[in-house]
Amino acid sequence: MLAADQAIEMPDEEFRLLRDLVYAHSGLYFGDDAKYLLEKRLGRRLATHQLKSYREYYQFLKFNRKREQELEEIMDLLTTNETYFFRESYQLSAFSDEILPELCKRKLAAGASRRIRIWSAGCSSGEEPYTIAMLLLEQACLQGWQLEIIGTDISQRVLQQARRGIYGRSAFRMTDDYYLMKYFEQQDGSFRIIDRVRQLVSISYLNLLDRTRMAMLGSFDLIFCRNVIIYFDLAVKKQVVASFHGALQDGGFLLLGHSESLMNISTLFTLRHYKNDMVYQKPLLSAAGGVP
Repeated sequence: MLAADQAIEMPDEEFRLLRDLVYAHSGLYFGDDAKYLLEKRLGRRLATHQLKSYREYYQFLKFNRKREQELEEIMDLLTTNETYFFRESYQLSAFSDEILPELCKRKLAAGASRRIRIWSAGCSSGEEPYTIAMLLLEQACLQGWQLEIIGTDISQRVLQQARRGIYGRSAFRMTDDYYLMKYFEQQDGSFRIIDRVRQLVSISYLNLLDRTRMAMLGSFDLIFCRNVIIYFDLAVKKQVVASFHGALQDGGFLLLGHSESLMNISTLFTLRHYKNDMVYQKPLLSAAGGVP
């Protein structure tokens, strides 16, 4: 029996096998310099399953009937989920002060349904979709509208936390007391998001490489995917961004992280320059077939 603290070396060949398997499953790419990271984080799974080598673990991931469950465990170990409420405030200002009023005005002018659907792709422990929900509730122009936010992630661990909606002080490092007092309830030294916010948000598991399940989400007015595609190589970035384009309604918006751009990835979007930030927009076709 393998002790939980017994270190097993990961040979280069096994590293490449496991790296490629993780990549094929999730799009997460680990270069040669990440061998130690995989060895350290996956080593505990060998102990859990009483396996003697990384090759045995690779065979487990390929052929065992519990392989899908184990791949979910791996995603929890390998993904970074550091986040907090109201992250990248300048982009959120563009969202609430500029994009939302523009979107409302356009829908009303077109006689479209008073409905806004937003996707938080890579929602982690829920701070992002709940932040979006609070900002929507602050919009006077959205009173009486049907609002829906879908939060998805590949890590089941953080999704459980998102569903609980309970957070410690560190999650509020950029949160104005106004929002903390209005939209949270204190609970045993922590803060619980109130039901009025929770009811706008649904949380579910999604692998961004699963095109079938992505298509089942329907269409959106806005997609937030911040600090996610930086973990993908170019081929996967192109695939995921193309899927986002397909999921957005004409004129819909794609909001990426501050260190991310679509340069050399996609020409499907127009870069919009707002006062507070720059965001990507799926071209809105005019009646004459052009782009206004």
